[in-house]
Amino acid sequence: MSRTRDPLDAKGLIHEAYRIDGIPEAECRSIFLDWALSLPDGQDVGTAINIYLSRHAADFPDHPMTSVLRQGLERAETPRRRGGWRSRNRD
Repeated sequence: MSRTRDPLDAKGLIHEAYRIDGIPEAECRSIFLDWALSLPDGQDVGTAINIYLSRHAADFPDHPMTSVLRQGLERAETPRRRGGWRSRNRD
């Protein structure tokens, strides 16, 4: 396999997911998580997702990885408060 090394996908996970015929969405989610955890330090996840959507969504609109990337983008753009003193029950 000859392709240029992508700093946002050093393991080639997104690239390979799009090459797997019939890959289920659950497997794409697992690949997405591994990919997101492997991003370079300081890399904005939303920006990286947008890059891959611009590369693949037009050619693979119905691919499960496209769906997973879109879901990841929605979650990356919608920050939610987690934990903290306001979420605790107060007596």
